[in-house]
Amino acid sequence: MKVVLLAGGLGTRISEETALKPKPMIEIGGKPILWHIMKMYSAHGIHDFIICCGYKGYVIKEYFANYFLHMSDVTFDMQQNKMEVHQRYAEPWRVTLVDTGDETMTGGRLKRVAQYLESEEIFCMTYGDGVSDVNLTKLIEFHRSHRLQATLTATYPPGRFGALDIHADHKVTSFKEKPKGEGGMINGGFFVLSPKVIDLIDGDTTIWEREPLERLAESGALKAYPHEGFWQCMDTLRDKTHLEELWASGKAPWKVWE
Repeated sequence: MKVVLLAGGLGTRISEETALKPKPMIEIGGKPILWHIMKMYSAHGIHDFIICCGYKGYVIKEYFANYFLHMSDVTFDMQQNKMEVHQRYAEPWRVTLVDTGDETMTGGRLKRVAQYLESEEIFCMTYGDGVSDVNLTKLIEFHRSHRLQATLTATYPPGRFGALDIHADHKVTSFKEKPKGEGGMINGGFFVLSPKVIDLIDGDTTIWEREPLERLAESGALKAYPHEGFWQCMDTLRDKTHLEELWASGKAPWKVWE
């Protein structure tokens, strides 16, 4: 099975980091968040990735071209002009990097990689900036069981603000983080799709989350897989700091691999 990763956006809300690199290459614990997402899929036996590059996509290409340099100790023999890689470790990944354009919308990016999905019965798709402990194996089983064209993962957004109980004399009687899931569930990404959905995409200007998903919902071809566990996107520096803290604690919920 193949996974399409949308990794071409500008990441304007975290511009402090994206001035020099695309958003999926922002690091959590010294590794790009893109690497974390790929490790999540790989833990469920899915190793074939199609990465939709756009803004500063060459940074992603250079990362994979020099993967051993990023992941291993290296000795450079300057006199002999040789390089020796120590403790060589290779992920079981096949990675196809496709330039889908700097200005292309999410639906357009998917349409641009259609040729790599022609032989697939179903495929996975997600965004290049979100991590979760969603059980991807069960998600795929859920999709196969209802035999429709599309499944999205529905999740609760994490709380962002402290909730206050304020007494009449303005004393704060309690403080607690805004409960996770206060409000309705949202689209958390982590899609399982039939290649037929690409027919709903007109071109580069099509936003996946608008016309295609709306038409799938209206026709009864879209199911939601409910996920009440951990989910976090990295939209802002606050989000990045939160993910860094979780990783540093050794208890990152999305780390489902050994």
